[in-house]
Amino acid sequence: IKQRTKQLTMSDDKPISNVLIVVAMEAEAAPFVEHLGFSKQADFFPSQTPFVAFVGEHKGCNVTVVTNGKDSVYDTGVDNCGTVPAALVTFLALQKLANVDLVVNAGTCGGFQRKGAAIGDVYLTSGVANHDRRIPIPPFIPYGIGKLDSIGAAKLAEANGFKMGVCTTGNSLDKTDEDDKLMKDNDASVKDMEAAAIAWSCSLNSVPYLGIKVVTDIVDGDRPTQEEFMENLSTAAKSLQDALPKVIEHVCGRSKSDL
Repeated sequence: IKQRTKQLTMSDDKPISNVLIVVAMEAEAAPFVEHLGFSKQADFFPSQTPFVAFVGEHKGCNVTVVTNGKDSVYDTGVDNCGTVPAALVTFLALQKLANVDLVVNAGTCGGFQRKGAAIGDVYLTSGVANHDRRIPIPPFIPYGIGKLDSIGAAKLAEANGFKMGVCTTGNSLDKTDEDDKLMKDNDASVKDMEAAAIAWSCSLNSVPYLGIKVVTDIVDGDRPTQEEFMENLSTAAKSLQDALPKVIEHVCGRSKSDL
């Protein structure tokens, strides 16, 4: 079944001046937030939610960074991760901020050797899809896969040596054989646990989406995913600290067609 891809768009001639950055884990966001001196905004989200927001300005651009916060529902205290908190934190932030021009989802990911990915590579998403929403009823198949395009950013990738590819999303760190089949069908270069959910909330609000992902582990490699992920998380977070200001500096003041 041919999947229809929905394009996230905005006015071509409107300069980007307000950026929302969505990050799942505190460890992924902290180096960037601290490096740019952004301040925590305590009353940004409803008090019932665990989400955290930071605000600041960089190179003339208004920037809001939001993270999923820590789990209190299951009493684990770990970072909230997966599609449910990702979709909700994005939606609530977009409802709070009336004038977001672009959502950037920054974080770590698994990469595929078969697509040329290596540890430490920085990817911009060309599109997103899901690989664990298996609904084998014909009208629901494209809904389950949920393909969405990212905003085009070829100039940004070329200027900084970033790679580009599809990010496929699922709610597990590891994968099953069926997941792997669907990830191949999605033509995925990288795999994460949030991107497709964040892009879905962006689509509901008609705000364009772009993912920037640093590879921490090789999905189709020989080592256990969890070992590689934990080993490379700190290095990947520092890589995001370097890459995100470059992204902001590139997109701010530009129109969509100039990214």
